Amino acid sequence: MTTIRLAVDGMNCAGCVGKVEAALLAVPGVTEAMVNLAERSALIKGDVDAASLIAAVQDTGRSAREIRSLVDEQEHETAELQRFRLQMKKFILAAAVGAPMFVAGMSGWLPGLTATGGQLIWIVLGLLTLAVMIYSGSQFYLGAVNGLRRLQFDMDSLIAMGTGSAWLYSMLISIWPDIVPVMGQHLYFEAALIILALINLGHALELRARGKTSEAIRRLMGLAAKTARIVRDGDETDVPIEVVQIGDTIRVRPGEKIAVDGIISEGHSTIDESMLTGEPMPVEKTTGDQVVGGTINGRGSFLFQASHVGADTVLAHIVAMVRQAQSSKPRIGRLADKIAAVFVPVVMAIAATTFLIWFYAGPEPQISYALVTTMTVLIIACPCALGLATPMSIMVGVGKAAEYGVLIKNGEALERAGKITTVVLDKTGTLTIGKPTLTELIALNTSEYELLRLAASLEAGSEHPLAAAMLAAAVERDISSEPVNAFKAHSGRGIEGDFQGSQLLMGNQLLMTDNGVVIPDVVQKKITALSEQAATPILLARDRLLVGILSVSDPLRDDAKETVQQMHDEGLQVVMLTGDNHETARAVARKAGIVEVMAGVLPEDKDACIERLQGKGEIVGMVGDGINDAAALARADVGFAIGAGTDIAMESADVTLMSSNPASVLTAIEISKATMGNIRQNLFGAFVYNSLGIPVAAGILYPVFGVLLNPIIAGAAMAMSSVTVVSNANRLRLFKSAGR
Repeated sequence: MTTIRLAVDGMNCAGCVGKVEAALLAVPGVTEAMVNLAERSALIKGDVDAASLIAAVQDTGRSAREIRSLVDEQEHETAELQRFRLQMKKFILAAAVGAPMFVAGMSGWLPGLTATGGQLIWIVLGLLTLAVMIYSGSQFYLGAVNGLRRLQFDMDSLIAMGTGSAWLYSMLISIWPDIVPVMGQHLYFEAALIILALINLGHALELRARGKTSEAIRRLMGLAAKTARIVRDGDETDVPIEVVQIGDTIRVRPGEKIAVDGIISEGHSTIDESMLTGEPMPVEKTTGDQVVGGTINGRGSFLFQASHVGADTVLAHIVAMVRQAQSSKPRIGRLADKIAAVFVPVVMAIAATTFLIWFYAGPEPQISYALVTTMTVLIIACPCALGLATPMSIMVGVGKAAEYGVLIKNGEALERAGKITTVVLDKTGTLTIGKPTLTELIALNTSEYELLRLAASLEAGSEHPLAAAMLAAAVERDISSEPVNAFKAHSGRGIEGDFQGSQLLMGNQLLMTDNGVVIPDVVQKKITALSEQAATPILLARDRLLVGILSVSDPLRDDAKETVQQMHDEGLQVVMLTGDNHETARAVARKAGIVEVMAGVLPEDKDACIERLQGKGEIVGMVGDGINDAAALARADVGFAIGAGTDIAMESADVTLMSSNPASVLTAIEISKATMGNIRQNLFGAFVYNSLGIPVAAGILYPVFGVLLNPIIAGAAMAMSSVTVVSNANRLRLFKSAGR
């Protein structure tokens, strides 16, 4: 399955979103399509090529192009800036012609149709108006024509019908004044122009405000280096980042930005990785260590080999994840899209009904009243604000979360995070620092040297954190490991292998019991004592004879207790879930201030624990960092993967925490609540605007108060409604996490 992102031009309202999404979903092989009105983009997943998707978008009367790299992202940003400038030019021209015409008409400076030369003057003004309308409103008229060909109606249709009918009516009267009574000989050229001016101004302001919502993305893209210093045959050359290939050797000098991801092959330095982890302290790096593109080198100089370039770098993946989340919709957003999909046809029916009622039952001049009210309904009802209400807030919320090192995968996760009632924390790497150390060797029937040699030999090929602790201790004591054959891992229990003709077993008590290894009472008491001290006792047996205990301790994170207390203060139930034994788990839980503990849980059973909590009505957030957490992360209502964890855990989770600090969960919850509250405000405002605006535009107040809404006011209100929604969404940019 591939993921393709398109820039889509020609979308103006929520109705457009529905049509483009439907066209994309109809392409064979597409499994998911998410269209973002605020960004004018689409994210598509499935077994499909970009050409087919672009053709499908073009069939709706719009254009599209693929965004494949950070360079394409920047080109998209540039295109949006150019679009803003064009909208301003269209506004200025329409206003420059329409406003003087409006002032002259209101001041009585323009002649009537029956005055000498009056008819000719108005015909000339009508032709001038048409020329300006073609320039300032061409996108609306072309969109309406394309929609009519496909029997599809959207915002373009409403604007084109409203302004077009005003010009056509006025032009007909200018040429043949006698076709309507004198009382009905009102001309609306200036109204058409001012409405177009206001709508273009509204779109321009919306574009400007919308640009601020992408600030987080622009900051991320700004982290990418523009050039790399490649070393080939002893020569060093600066080349554009786009031409760097996997395997290239790259020189990094003091203070430089690292170009792409890779492995250090020569030299050492300290690197500022705060853009990834949020941790301010530089990280020591030497030969064999991984470096990430976009991070900042310290005072050292080194060579590294490129391992990931282009769209495969960590930074590109982060940008892609943020983009995907910004393009997704929570359930409340999909509801708004469904309403918008039928909104325009309903408005057109209301407009037709309004015209008929005023034409047959209204006061004289009936044709003028019918035209004005119909035009006002069409203009004020444009569902721009409705289409922008959700995506604008999602874009800002997800971007703000990224600034805090919280990468949210989709809109549904953002929506659910604010509803979490229980947080389940994995112990190792989440509550603890995730770097266990060997604290004690207890030799039984052998020496400490031999015990550690056996353990190091058995763990030589393992990447488990506990294995790393034993191997590090062996290196410190200058103990070499020996080859082990028939190695086998027992998930949640331990490992075994053949060592110089003997069978070695190393793991927990369950592994020993299953294999008939006797554990004396005095040893059992020692195991219990170690567990009560939050250490992990690892038993080692040779030919089913227990030969020793290796005590490994993973210290609690300095901020773990404070984080748990903050979660309690927020009314969250905190549960610790671990495969470690009950005594060790309870000791760690006591230190962290956690009451409820689920210990001795095998990896395949972790998701069942989550399911049990959900069965009690809890909305569960699971925080983990390992492969054995993947199923539980997927099962949870919201899965939080620690960024320092495995790729599998991050793929299974809904949210990735770039910092190893679980307090970021609280930040995600805060941002979720703030974003969903903002969306509700936007949707409420958009619905109220249309619900109240349409009846007033249709003339519901006229029988009682004698008041009709001016079409120009309707145009201003429609334009400002979108700006209001965008501005309200941008308030989220001021969000600050409470003390984190």
